Amino acid sequence: MTMLRALAACVPFFLLLNSFDIVWATKPNIVFILADDLGWADVGWRNRHIYSPTLDRMAREGMILNQSYVQSSCCPSRAALLSGRYPYHLGFQSESISAKVPLFLPDDQPILPQTLKSLGYATHMVGKWHLGFCNWRFTPTYRGFDSFYGFYNAMEDYYSHTVKGGYDFRNDKKVDRSVVGQYSTQLFSDRAVRIIQQHDPSQPLFLYLAFQAVHTPLQSLQRYVDEHCLHITDKDRRIKCGMIAAMDDAVNNVTQALKDRGLFDNTFIIFSSDNGGPVHSSSTNWPLRGSKITLWEGGTRAASFVYGPAFLQQTNKSYEELVHIVDWYPTLVEAAGGGSSVPHIDGISQWKNLKTGGRGPRTEFLYNMDDVKNRSALRQGPVQAGARVRREPQRVVRHTRAERGDGGDPWWRAQKSSFPALQPARGPGGEARHPGQPPRRVPPDEGSPGPVPEEYGAHQSSAQES
Repeated sequence: MTMLRALAACVPFFLLLNSFDIVWATKPNIVFILADDLGWADVGWRNRHIYSPTLDRMAREGMILNQSYVQSSCCPSRAALLSGRYPYHLGFQSESISAKVPLFLPDDQPILPQTLKSLGYATHMVGKWHLGFCNWRFTPTYRGFDSFYGFYNAMEDYYSHTVKGGYDFRNDKKVDRSVVGQYSTQLFSDRAVRIIQQHDPSQPLFLYLAFQAVHTPLQSLQRYVDEHCLHITDKDRRIKCGMIAAMDDAVNNVTQALKDRGLFDNTFIIFSSDNGGPVHSSSTNWPLRGSKITLWEGGTRAASFVYGPAFLQQTNKSYEELVHIVDWYPTLVEAAGGGSSVPHIDGISQWKNLKTGGRGPRTEFLYNMDDVKNRSALRQGPVQAGARVRREPQRVVRHTRAERGDGGDPWWRAQKSSFPALQPARGPGGEARHPGQPPRRVPPDEGSPGPVPEEYGAHQSSAQES
């Protein structure tokens, strides 16, 4: 009888232990949020003039990746993310895919959603694909995603969803014209929320949410500008501020849906930009040098963090170890229980060190190797070696005295009070130049920086009523 009583007393403990093991053996839900053309200082945790409270809170409560690197433009970064391979292994080292060019992400190896699907995950994509559509087999639902809602190209209008005279918005394979006139950031938020609400919690979820924001054209719902950005006097920068605020609101909707569905505590969230901000269209990478397209830090170092208190042993910190966008494939595969090694890729799993906040395995990476445009660079330890980069003409915006103070966003001006060691550089004519701007060699007969390169595309600005 004494033995029976002892066993009975232990039953609750055994049940509790088994329950604990079941919870921690469950595969994590994974949400990867990719912003488009978001600059290093286009976020509230680095720039108090930007309104992004949801992202700021998640960055603080998670772990800011202070040395998270991506490719210098949209398409190569997306290819590297999903394949785990450097773009020069994929044919994307020199250019992105434009609307009329039959390029595609090679299908000789499985990509991230296909591998996660083989590990039992439900896989969904919302937003911008930009990895080819010249054949159905190169589109999202043929590359491992159970569903796709978004567009195939880049630089399309946020409301009309057109690019280069063509309409581009899909619900899986079907063209969806019901969304004409609706703002894409809200559309993508609503679809992500719906996916979460309808998800079977017994199956792990992989959601790839690739926002169109904040790529050009500069278009925002007017209410976000009016509520959060009127202190900024430059029109284009004010609109971009509204676009960032709208994206932040969308992320809040997604995280709230995860909480309401009971999935949040077992979800690992990654947030990153796909490249540095384009300084010619109202982004800032201050105090980093350079812009999107360039191999300088401002073009390749992303605003990024990871969030998931159930998985991270250290939070509320900046993580200083090297992380490259090719690393997310093996990292998330290991998180999903697939092992730490994925064959035929360049990425290295960072799962163990991200969980502990400890030393990472990466000591070097390739920024790019492009023998067509003669632009290549390698980082070994703290040093960038062998860089050969173009000098890009840059847009210069002057600010009023009030805007350089608390009443505006001094996004294009050296802030001596915040960065006492960094002083404004001087241009060839003696004018102050933002330290993020590469030096420009000016021939004796040249009187102006010249036009923005064609590959950047048309620059539009507008804010519309919600």
